[in-house]
Amino acid sequence: MAVRGAKPKPHLQAVREGTYREDRQSPGVRFAPSDPVEPDWHEHLPGEGEEADRVREHAAHAWARVVPMLVVAAGLTDTQRDTALEYCITWARLVQAERHLSVEGLVVGTERGNVKNPWTTIAHQYRAHFRSLVGELGLSPAAATRLTPPEGGDDDDGVFD
Repeated sequence: MAVRGAKPKPHLQAVREGTYREDRQSPGVRFAPSDPVEPDWHEHLPGEGEEADRVREHAAHAWARVVPMLVVAAGLTDTQRDTALEYCITWARLVQAERHLSVEGLVVGTERGNVKNPWTTIAHQYRAHFRSLVGELGLSPAAATRLTPPEGGDDDDGVFD
């Protein structure tokens, strides 16, 4: 059964915004601060050839673009890196699906006639999963508007300097 109401803010965000209340919010589990280590993309995205290399390259680029920001903004640790890893893989697979659709088209010919390209279904599924990960990680424009940097320059963690 789903929990009713608005999704709770992460503890760190509530503290930074000055809205943390001990009687209403729990800091949750604290993980030791450690920067997430970039995974071996060959292990998570095995395969040979130009296409497999391209998918790994897209995943690595997504990691380099998103994870450092999540470390600073959300306090992402190596213990919590699996969601970020899944985000990068999903992004790379979505790019792969869109590339196939661009090359092959939305309709492909088979021995039974023209049919919808199977990559459209794959792209749709990856896009839905991608949206859920974007919401989970707070990477959508709507989620970004809910984040507010601390006021003044007396922030001792240097996150928004």
